[in-house]
Amino acid sequence: MVDTAEQPPNVSAHDGGESLLKIRIERMHKKLKEPPRLLSSAAGKPTCSIFRVPQSMIDCNGKCYEPRVVSVGPYHRGQTHLQMMEEHKWHYLDALLTRTHQTKSLTLEDYMKSVKSVEDEARECYSERIHMKSDEFNEMMVLDGCFILELFRKVSQLVPFQQDDPLVAMAWVLPFFYRDFLRIENQIPFFVLETLFHLTRGDDEKETNASLPSLAFAFFNNTMHRTNQDLARFKDLKAKHLLDLVRSSFIPESELHAQLVTNTGKKKTPSNIIHSISKLRRAGIKIRELKDAESFIVVRFRHGAIEMPSITVDDFVSSFLQNCVAYEQCHVACSKHFTTYATLLDCLMNTYKDVEYLCDQNIIENYFGTEAEVAGFVNSLGRDVAFDMAECYLNDLFKDVNEYYRVQGVSLR
Repeated sequence: MVDTAEQPPNVSAHDGGESLLKIRIERMHKKLKEPPRLLSSAAGKPTCSIFRVPQSMIDCNGKCYEPRVVSVGPYHRGQTHLQMMEEHKWHYLDALLTRTHQTKSLTLEDYMKSVKSVEDEARECYSERIHMKSDEFNEMMVLDGCFILELFRKVSQLVPFQQDDPLVAMAWVLPFFYRDFLRIENQIPFFVLETLFHLTRGDDEKETNASLPSLAFAFFNNTMHRTNQDLARFKDLKAKHLLDLVRSSFIPESELHAQLVTNTGKKKTPSNIIHSISKLRRAGIKIRELKDAESFIVVRFRHGAIEMPSITVDDFVSSFLQNCVAYEQCHVACSKHFTTYATLLDCLMNTYKDVEYLCDQNIIENYFGTEAEVAGFVNSLGRDVAFDMAECYLNDLFKDVNEYYRVQGVSLR
């Protein structure tokens, strides 16, 4: 028996396709109006200076950009393995608040108001949107900033450590702080630190004469061992954050204020900038220690010899170099001095024999591991980085070494 019930009208495939397309376009229009959830509106601006490291760099260098002991700022806040140090932060804040209430009648509200005045600028420093309410964000800035300042003052003996303070009683803690405070993903803006520093500054003459950069360098000098004459030059150094402060102090003064050439179409670093030490030596090029240089990144080529200052390679320096390179790769308005230096090392050291030679010449003081491990570290440091070779500070050195190598190669045939 044939069913004579009325059939629904047929919808053509063409009409159905148009309906689906209309729905899709409406959704696209909606997404166009939505603010980004991850990317900050300030990303790409010169004011943006605190970044999440791209996965490509993590693949090369592992977790050297993440804090091990203490979180600073929002990116790693709340992670389980960092919670113990959160309790110490509150302890240090309480001590600072008690002291400044007695000497300057300051309250916690004064601390919060001072940071609130720079909140908008502070948020713009992060490449990711910070999904925190205003009070929560400012509390984090006060807690982290005051912890850093109080630790700096204690290390500089402006404020005494309390008896049995575990941060000094346990020898392993401070070396981790030196590294954690200089990780690219573990920063708060320097102007936030300055705001809190000036608010909480003591009235005694010794602290009145101390600048925030000088306290920071005194803290890190426990592991960097620079001369007092060196440190005096950086008393008023400007910076985006602590990593940028220490990084900038190693850029030669003549280079520090040089006009930055921003190349938006960055070129991937060519792999044959100069040859390895083994090949250069076969062409008669020597490697010598350069003494009394302004910085370890000052490298010269004179009379057939590359002259390089001595550098200690250990856990601190390796972490510092990795984070400086990452910072330079991410920051649009940042010079590429450490990227260039890393590329030079990557070119020179292909194998453990190259490292062994640099150790013999007193250019590398190795506390990192075997010579093969140092070579592996250096090769990963310079892998997949981008910079403009024509504008880099070692451009003349690369040209001169290559020309000398070429001429020597011809004469040896």
